[in-house]
Amino acid sequence: MQAASRESYKIAAERLDAYVRDTDPVAVAHAANDLLAVAGLLRREPRLRRALSDPARTGADRAELLGGMLRGKIGDGAIDLLATVVSGRWSTPTELLDGVERLGVEAVLASVDAAGDLGEVEDELFRFGQVVAGEPALAAVLSNSASPVDQRGVLVGELLAGKTRLATVRLIEVALAGFGGRSFAGSLTRLVELAAERRDRQVAYVTVAAPLSDEEEQRLGASLAAIYGREVSVKQTVDPHVLGGVSVRVGSDLYDGTILRRLNETRNALAKR
Repeated sequence: MQAASRESYKIAAERLDAYVRDTDPVAVAHAANDLLAVAGLLRREPRLRRALSDPARTGADRAELLGGMLRGKIGDGAIDLLATVVSGRWSTPTELLDGVERLGVEAVLASVDAAGDLGEVEDELFRFGQVVAGEPALAAVLSNSASPVDQRGVLVGELLAGKTRLATVRLIEVALAGFGGRSFAGSLTRLVELAAERRDRQVAYVTVAAPLSDEEEQRLGASLAAIYGREVSVKQTVDPHVLGGVSVRVGSDLYDGTILRRLNETRNALAKR
């Protein structure tokens, strides 16, 4: 986001935090669904996006325009939050859409956090991403932007029925639509990271040839926490091709201690002789 949009989103996020503090988790979840539904409307209606981000209109005018359209169709909590969003200055209509969508996601995360389920939702999102990555045919279907999001959402609902929390399914539906303009896989990754951020944690993506034991994972997490100065959420990927050792990625930092990397380095060195 550009500077004006970032400032507008910051104000809206602060308003969401105040709303969450004074509202029960069920009501927050309802407001989250309303926000995401409006994000879907904005995605489908570019003229509405332009009208609600038009700098020639006052913020109050834009808020009244949106309220007149949605009052009685969504909850008052969502109306109030959206009024704060559209009253701000947005650099482009697309950034307004991104702001509404991000606020909806944060509202979902806040509702499950208040219910004590945020860590579980974070893990469920990551595990689903792992399942999809391991099934190329499924990945192709879910990543196909030419297929309606609703149809792909039905498939996800059938796959996960009774296996995950409803909030997890809702967030996967957001990923199907391309959260923030990302790919499906990229959207899932970002949602995992946002869940971790709300728990004030850094995500460490760990690739190993065989699963780490609970004790090994805890030791690794503690070591990384000492480096980064905050708790770390370790996400394991098992890949026999790495042969042994551990690869760890935290943000843009990569620590690759796998046997495969060392073999490749040796092979490259020999090829240069």
